[in-house]
Amino acid sequence: MNLRRILTVLLLAISIVACGDKEQKPEPAPEVKTVEKPPLQAYGYTLDDFIVERDTVKSGDSFGKILFESHVDYGTIQQISDTIKEVFDTRKIDLGKPYVLLKSKDTTETAQVFIYEKNKEDYVVIDFQDEIIAAEKSHPVTIVEREISGIINSNLSSTFDELDTNVLVAYKMADIYAWTIDFFKLQEGDRFKVVYEERYVNDSIAAGIGRIKASVFEHKGRPVYAYLFEHDSLPGGSDYFDEKGDNLRRAFLKGPLKFNRVSSRYNLKRRIKYYGYKVRPHKGTDFAGSIGTPILATADGTVTKSERRGGNGNYVKIRHNGTYETQYLHMQKRKVRVGDFVRQGEVIGTIGMTGNTGGPHVCYRFWKNGRQVDPFKEDLPASEPLAEDLKPIYDSIMQPLEKQLEGISFPESDTNIDTSTTLQEQDL
Repeated sequence: MNLRRILTVLLLAISIVACGDKEQKPEPAPEVKTVEKPPLQAYGYTLDDFIVERDTVKSGDSFGKILFESHVDYGTIQQISDTIKEVFDTRKIDLGKPYVLLKSKDTTETAQVFIYEKNKEDYVVIDFQDEIIAAEKSHPVTIVEREISGIINSNLSSTFDELDTNVLVAYKMADIYAWTIDFFKLQEGDRFKVVYEERYVNDSIAAGIGRIKASVFEHKGRPVYAYLFEHDSLPGGSDYFDEKGDNLRRAFLKGPLKFNRVSSRYNLKRRIKYYGYKVRPHKGTDFAGSIGTPILATADGTVTKSERRGGNGNYVKIRHNGTYETQYLHMQKRKVRVGDFVRQGEVIGTIGMTGNTGGPHVCYRFWKNGRQVDPFKEDLPASEPLAEDLKPIYDSIMQPLEKQLEGISFPESDTNIDTSTTLQEQDL
């Protein structure tokens, strides 16, 4: 019995040792590597180096107030304003505009950099850490080229609503065709194709409509083509021409508003009940619009009068050359001064009710050789056609765009088409 017990104990000990030999040692834990995030960069600064405060300009805010509340003394604020006035007028910060303050990372949290967003693309950086420096800068912009086609069902703006396309494209088209198509007299079934650009900041923030590169508008069955041509020799650096190289502009706009609606025409035999039906000639053309509507110069010229006087109210008069002058009456505000040179389409004032007027409008007067005439009965000169030496350059740009327009289909029904094409990065 003793021998059995001894053998049992020995066998048990051997099995325990054998089991112990089979046990595996635990594997070491994998090494954990920490990946450091790259420092956050914006506006040319490493934001991690500062306390970052983002806000918008509120009612009662000023550049001085914003900085003073961030522990910058008034003496320094005045010095900043004086130093950078050639780059940025600190008095002109607008309500609702966003800004960024970069503050020191210490107990004082004093502002060191002020960044003012002028719009979605452009901003101003004012750095006063060591010395006072101001610079205007722009975010990198992505340009998306788009193609659309549409058929007019009622009017241009409602058609663009159906397309779910920015109505600014319609306004730009109206500008291009201002001399060739009356957009108040569009017909159902008129149709168009457009190649244009949209701008995006950081590939996602819409920053507005860019250039219209090409378009064709069929009005009453007649197609009118427009191609953008940019060249240093052109006034303003660019203009629109048709497939033959003829300029779409005329020397004068048809009227002084973006969308012209005549409420009273030039009439030398006009009789008014208020004056006992006596003949009171109306030597101007009235264009109706709401108060504050921008009034445009109808041609290039020099401002000869900008004043308020009698029944004219606030008015501006422009001499265009030795033959033609134009006058714009009853303005709410005048935006030009005597001696200013203005370009065709430039805003010179806004519609108001100053002087003798029964409602908001601009009375547009047209002078030829010192005598007031009806501009709608004048054979106004066309703009200069494209110079012969520029036509080969123009054709090389126009012909690919012409093929691109041909490749865009008109809608077969009330469904309008909107497509996006190439992406291009533009670093401003």
